[in-house]
Amino acid sequence: MNGQNPENRKFVPFHLPAIGEEEIQEVVATLRSGWLTTGERTARFERDFTAYTGARHALAVNSCTAGLHLALAALGVGPGDEVITTPLTFCATVNTILHVGATPVLADVGADCNIDPKSIEARITPRTRAILPVHLAGIPCDMEAIGAIARRHNLFVVEDAAHAIGSFYRGRSIGAAGGGSSDAVAWSFYATKNITTGEGGMVTTNNPDLAARMKVLCLHGISKDAWNRYTEKGSWYYEVLEPGFKYNLSDLQSAIGIHQLRKVDALTAARRSRAAMYNEYFRGVDEIELPPDGAPGENSWHIYALRLHLDRLGIGRNEFMDELKKRGVGASVHFIPIPLHPFFAEWAKRPENDCPRAMKLWPRLVSLPLFPGLRDEQVDAVAAAVLEIVREHSRRALAVAAAGPAR
Repeated sequence: MNGQNPENRKFVPFHLPAIGEEEIQEVVATLRSGWLTTGERTARFERDFTAYTGARHALAVNSCTAGLHLALAALGVGPGDEVITTPLTFCATVNTILHVGATPVLADVGADCNIDPKSIEARITPRTRAILPVHLAGIPCDMEAIGAIARRHNLFVVEDAAHAIGSFYRGRSIGAAGGGSSDAVAWSFYATKNITTGEGGMVTTNNPDLAARMKVLCLHGISKDAWNRYTEKGSWYYEVLEPGFKYNLSDLQSAIGIHQLRKVDALTAARRSRAAMYNEYFRGVDEIELPPDGAPGENSWHIYALRLHLDRLGIGRNEFMDELKKRGVGASVHFIPIPLHPFFAEWAKRPENDCPRAMKLWPRLVSLPLFPGLRDEQVDAVAAAVLEIVREHSRRALAVAAAGPAR
């Protein structure tokens, strides 16, 4: 494992984006074109995205958050409705439910950290209108079970696929036409995601009417794109059909996304390779548990989240992360559960939002560096740091040291 002294290790960041010369040249060409906002490149990015995922319609937006909000709004979810989602997610997932005036209801998670279909079923009430599953860390949710629940109860399904570009479910891309019963799927191209446009996202659907309504809502409720407004009433004529939002993606961002998407399979393969290296280092170590993988070849490995066996360690998760930082390793946590944030705390105390499995699991989670450009020697260094901390702080080692030398 390179045998480096911890003080001499170069810092390994949690993430670095994989930007190549192709993206740079496309951005330069966009700047020189004179058209920077939503235009031909964004339309090309949308077409390419439908080809990759197999979805029938794609709308480029400025974030996954925007995609979730558009889908819920276009489906008519609003005040008086309940939307069931997971407590282990970024706050944006729950915020979008609140933005349309609906009430979030939390269902507990299963062993894979994803929303548990059995918990979903238990939380359905006459007010439930939609289910919003999150493919956490790139591991697909059990969409067959979730879809069956939705059909039984006549519910919408909107997937949060912020982590799931490159993920597959039963051999088909997340969001593929005919691959499930979801009404819409929202994707993220934030800087740390598996492909990036810096900030940005996409929302896909197989429903042409839903696609058309989301397109109108995406840009102020206007009937035509700025770059394609010719109508029978003349060029540059448009109508505001309903109050919409400012959620469009620019051609500058799409210029990056076009080339990132062409690399997605290679970028995903690199992530899987690094995850496999971590697994080899950590397999059989009693103090830590490997992250769940899901079905072979279907996890995009957006995040590599170790689970600490805190009962076998003499330190907690925060101290473990501090020790990693001292050894030159950047780490993170995905995620602080929704009930622990001050804004959601009072609402989360309601019995219908009790999620004991999620609350028990999250103090054990540590996300290690994982990105396509992570070099083998960096994986070695991260693994060495983790194993060194385990050796120094395992309860068994501490107990032996406290007992003193054998006599």
